[in-house]
Amino acid sequence: MTKIPVTVLGATGVVGQRIVRRIVGHPSFRLAGVAASARSVGKRYADTIHWAEEELPAEVRDLAVLPCTPEGAWAPIVLSALDAETAREVEPAFARAGCLVITNASAHRLDEDVPLIIPEINPGHLGLLDVQRERRGWEGGIVANPNCATAVLALAIAPLVPFGIRRIAVTTLQAASGAGHPGVASLDLLGNVIPWIEGEEDKLREEPRKIFGQMGSSGLISASFLVSPQVTRVPVPHGHMACITVELEKALEAREALEAYDGWAPAVTLVAGQARPQPRLDVERGGGMTVTVGQLREDGVFGLRLVARGHTLEGGAAGAAVANAELAARLPPDRLAGYFTGRLERWPSG
Repeated sequence: MTKIPVTVLGATGVVGQRIVRRIVGHPSFRLAGVAASARSVGKRYADTIHWAEEELPAEVRDLAVLPCTPEGAWAPIVLSALDAETAREVEPAFARAGCLVITNASAHRLDEDVPLIIPEINPGHLGLLDVQRERRGWEGGIVANPNCATAVLALAIAPLVPFGIRRIAVTTLQAASGAGHPGVASLDLLGNVIPWIEGEEDKLREEPRKIFGQMGSSGLISASFLVSPQVTRVPVPHGHMACITVELEKALEAREALEAYDGWAPAVTLVAGQARPQPRLDVERGGGMTVTVGQLREDGVFGLRLVARGHTLEGGAAGAAVANAELAARLPPDRLAGYFTGRLERWPSG
């Protein structure tokens, strides 16, 4: 089978490195190029990065870093790990050039015509791509995956949606790797908890409502429930925890609903025990793509309490972007090709 060429933007950062690792050897994709900022362009990939994982895969060490422009790094699918400010300008340029951009950045997540996708929850929102292409007049498109803490919250509450969610209160305990590298200064974080992360509370208020929204004749209608977030940064390397309280419209045996949901591998699993989930025991579950849910109990104020744990960089970032690319690649061939009209001659077999 011909593999789809993929370019990674922001490939020298922590998330970009994780995306590269997932694309190497992927059954459906081949790594067509790595792109980064001007200071890295033309250098060997191995010479531009602080490789944050095990040994750098041999097949990518000698790749020349490409510029983050469609002329320099075009591919049918572009996976973006750019920062939000850069992504705001660069990603639309790739979409105009006929690329399908899967972005981890926050720049376009809440644009009304950009799908904000968790494949296990709302794959039908890919239909917004047609609205996007018509409104913006470009051949490609932009698909976003959510904030890493949003991904944990959304997967944990998904089985409760049919019972009518009214309000959610959530306190997050977010890992150091969520701030990238070098991230939070060690003397600020070690032995400490920081009760603020810039922009995170706004994301938690709005992104879940978009993910659980309903497609209408003219676009997407966001869900009506409200989210009250408090975010914290904690001295844990990987994995965000969310302590969640939910008020529902209908009475619910929460354990029965979530147990029926359990095994929806690899997205969600339920664990027993009073001291689970934990980063050390649960963060790598499912290769980092599983959200682990525990601590199910009644709450005397809202109704239901639970704790969820997910991987910062995998299910919350790099793995999520690749999963969205996999979802897009499963579109019928004529539909997928529609996003690359007039550019298929640049798609070499691989």
